[in-house]
Amino acid sequence: MKKNGVYAVEVVIDKNKYMGISKVGEKGQIVIPKEVRDIFDINPGDSLIVLADSKKGIALVKSDVIEAATNNILGGSNDKDK
Repeated sequence: MKKNGVYAVEVVIDKNKYMGISKVGEKGQIVIPKEVRDIFDINPGDSLIVLADSKKGIALVKSDVIEAATNNILGGSNDKDK
């Protein structure tokens, strides 16, 4: 498939999985494919956490996923405790 003059490889395995290639631009930016944004409900203005390991690679995680996990570990947030 050709997009914007560049050949791209995209594979939709099922509605909850995706594999593709994103090219890094001059400013170090990448485009998250629409199919991935739809799967993970990523919208303009959302915050993503970048996790990186030199041997395992890079992962992007929506910040609300980490917040939910933190709340589960710490037993939730209570405004009276602040």
